[in-house]
Amino acid sequence: MTAMDRAIARARALPCWRDPRDIAALEGGITNVNLTLSDGGRKYVVRLGEDIPEHGVMRFNELAISRAAAAAGVSPAVHHAEPGALVLDFVEAEPLAESDLHDEATLLAAVDLIARAHHDVTLALRGPVLSFWVFHVLRDYAGFLTERGSRHVPALPALMDDAAALERAVGPVTPVLGHNDLLPANILRGDGRLWLIDWEYGGFNSPLFDLGGLATNCGLGGGAERLMLERYFATSPDAALMASYGAMKCASLLRETMWSMVSEITSEIDFDYAAYTAENLDRFARALRGYQNRKEPS
Repeated sequence: MTAMDRAIARARALPCWRDPRDIAALEGGITNVNLTLSDGGRKYVVRLGEDIPEHGVMRFNELAISRAAAAAGVSPAVHHAEPGALVLDFVEAEPLAESDLHDEATLLAAVDLIARAHHDVTLALRGPVLSFWVFHVLRDYAGFLTERGSRHVPALPALMDDAAALERAVGPVTPVLGHNDLLPANILRGDGRLWLIDWEYGGFNSPLFDLGGLATNCGLGGGAERLMLERYFATSPDAALMASYGAMKCASLLRETMWSMVSEITSEIDFDYAAYTAENLDRFARALRGYQNRKEPS
């Protein structure tokens, strides 16, 4: 029996079904196994995955935020949950691609969705929820990689020096409940609206982390970034905001890089993490150079 066969059997055996049919793999995701199935004339998404402590992924946290996001109307409803499995209503929608966010109207709609999530999901939360301070995440990743003898250990001291400088540059923050994994595919478009999905990295954070993550994951240019910030904050971004945002954007890229470094060691999912590490390390280095070489206002 293959890993997918075991996942299908697990999904079929969940106690929330009457007559599960049409079980199929759902593409996307490099942390969980995702499936779709039909039951009682309705379609659902089944996410299978255990806690991943090295990445700070705790399923109680994902469940709490998923329920709050559904209550806030930004995510599909939770149908069933148990250890290792989360079942969500299926929505007829397609994941956005990087190029979609280069369209101004789509970008502004996505920013509005993010702002709504930051406000409304924060208010709808109940019970214990994690924080996601990226600089703590980076320090923890460095410790994990060192303990496991990662091939990347020689690069860690310089990367941690970069992280410390970026943390100082970010300055004080006002925390909101952030998504913290704003890949374009985690934004769905369907029936005249957008949805935000996959809350496994959700937690309290600076809003700039989500905005910086969206920009880096979608290859936004400087003009689009300023438009994004102006839309989110309803004012033209000043030099201080741009400096803080630029530092957080670099930190977002470093987190993605070190996430992949850790996943090289721990993940059992069939994915080329080494290539993903190299790609993101290059993107981080270029972004950091650009940030360090930016022109300060006179």
